[in-house]
Amino acid sequence: MAILDAGSEQPYLSSTSVTGLVRLPDPSAQPPAARALIEFFLSEFDTWRPILARLRIASDVVIKLAARAARNGTDFQSELLASNLVSERELFSAIATEFGVGFVDEVDADRLVMRPEDCALFLRTRSRHLHAKIVERDGRAHPLIVPSGMSLRTLKTLLHRKKKLMPMLRITTPQALRRAVLENSRKSLATEARSGLYERMPDYSARIVANAWQGVILGAILVLLALAFTFAISATFLAIHIFFSLFFLGCIGLRFAATRSAQPVPPAGLERTPAVDLPFYSVLVALHREAEVVPQLLAALDRLIWPRSKIEIKLVCEADDRKTLDAIAAHRLPYHVEVIKVPPSLPRTKPKALSFAVPLIKGDYVVLYDAEDRPHPLQLLEAWHSFERGGEALACVQAPLEISNGNRGLIPLLFAFEYSALFRGLLPWLSSRRVVLPLGGTSNHFRVAALDEVGGWDPYNVTEDADLGLRLVRFGYRTETISLPTLEDAPERLSIWLPQRTRWFKGWCQTWLVHMRDPAALLRDVGARSFFLVQILYAGLVISALLHPLLIAFGFYLGLQIALGQPAFGWKVTLLVIDVLNIVCGYLSFFLLGWYSLRKRDRKEFWRVVTFTPLYWMMMSLAAWRSLLHLWRRPHHWEKTPHFRSVRKDPP
Repeated sequence: MAILDAGSEQPYLSSTSVTGLVRLPDPSAQPPAARALIEFFLSEFDTWRPILARLRIASDVVIKLAARAARNGTDFQSELLASNLVSERELFSAIATEFGVGFVDEVDADRLVMRPEDCALFLRTRSRHLHAKIVERDGRAHPLIVPSGMSLRTLKTLLHRKKKLMPMLRITTPQALRRAVLENSRKSLATEARSGLYERMPDYSARIVANAWQGVILGAILVLLALAFTFAISATFLAIHIFFSLFFLGCIGLRFAATRSAQPVPPAGLERTPAVDLPFYSVLVALHREAEVVPQLLAALDRLIWPRSKIEIKLVCEADDRKTLDAIAAHRLPYHVEVIKVPPSLPRTKPKALSFAVPLIKGDYVVLYDAEDRPHPLQLLEAWHSFERGGEALACVQAPLEISNGNRGLIPLLFAFEYSALFRGLLPWLSSRRVVLPLGGTSNHFRVAALDEVGGWDPYNVTEDADLGLRLVRFGYRTETISLPTLEDAPERLSIWLPQRTRWFKGWCQTWLVHMRDPAALLRDVGARSFFLVQILYAGLVISALLHPLLIAFGFYLGLQIALGQPAFGWKVTLLVIDVLNIVCGYLSFFLLGWYSLRKRDRKEFWRVVTFTPLYWMMMSLAAWRSLLHLWRRPHHWEKTPHFRSVRKDPP
């Protein structure tokens, strides 16, 4: 039994779909498969028949939806709504009319009476068991139900047994009730998004950049360095130079080690996965000032292959971002797509918006995409297969990010080479060794239970992905990589690239400072190998970027002194050798890792990468020094990266 592709989930109406009463065919006159479906749904459709007649749905469509429900392991109502044949309002209004009870089109949040625990349950889970009442203008409280996913036959029987309930009962739609519950919960959700992690796990929050003892240590180091430079300048300079060079060498060694890493391969026959086995999946997309890419985003999300009755897509927008919201409103969104409006508040960060949306998702798994992303249609399937193989300890899988505009300038070309080395080389190597893996900012697939346990995203960390990857390891979870990519566009101008890279460096500094508040605890949590990698991946990459121009300048200075015949003291020769080794091996490791991770068709521009990488690394150094200034003055400021509609829309 094959999974339905995106095309088969589109709305369909037969030529007879607007005629007459719905009549189920005689089971005995049908093929065996259809006969079994009809017999299975026959008793429920005795109740559904008059409702479907009101909706003018033809019998052949009913059979198709019933078959789809059996194939997907869902129910008829879910498939009817997912098909977009009828709206929620049309369906539940017809149910209310047929059963002779009142229908509430819009639920006034001020008149809704609902226990807080039922509010949270309704927003977060797919449970149908909740208690709600609505107070009408006459002051009387009426029971309010959403007959979503429940047996209409059971509801009809209950109403016939308790006829006194019928004049009091009110039926509404899931979306209407959800809007009212969300309105009443908006303030608490916003507070939780801002402060939840800090209040529950303050040691893991970047709300405070550095704690007291880290400040004391930094002050003591600065005092000691001043004294050391006063009394032993040469020895101090040599020691500092060697110490920081170790970080540079660590990055080099890591790249060399990952040079021939094995890349993950997708399982064969993903598209033939039985749909009945698939869980409910949530997709989160954070958008801020993204009006231009909305059409591209909706088209990309529509290509995802997953049963539409088992997926929800949340477009998470700032409530005051009118241009993006208007761009979304210009499209007719399918049933499974919802817009989440985040109340404006500081910090204005992507992880704060995601933290607001997490209590509203209903999936067993959730994936995060950026507004400009075009994920491979089969990516969710590959991620789910990885979760199934990996067991409960596998909390996250990272899909590779590929740059689709690498031919549109030097910055995109070098960015694409860098991404290939990271997502096709380094991350798979780290994954294969089951050590800490810094996540990319998008295409992370999470087991929702694990995401909840570790506290979700930190709203104060501007590289929430890197922080979350480390926190998962500290809680005993594992992250792996998959193969099917997500296409992105790299910045094409320095004015866009520089703020983005500054934010990344600043976030890595935040992450390192947060998790190094108690180095002994970090070592216990992650083990010696991952502890060492934390120093390289978070501190080392920043330090390497900071030092790169200094190493070149100092190496050139020492070389010039020696060439001019000035005395070459032992420590000068030592430093010159270290600097030359760092520079040569640094470039070599970068080129080798990128070369082996590139596909053959992408290697034709390798000579340009080699030519312009020194300039690119100088740009990274500028971003690193800029990040230190921002860490001091604006630690939680999110420098927005503008996105533009891609010249290439289709995944490879």
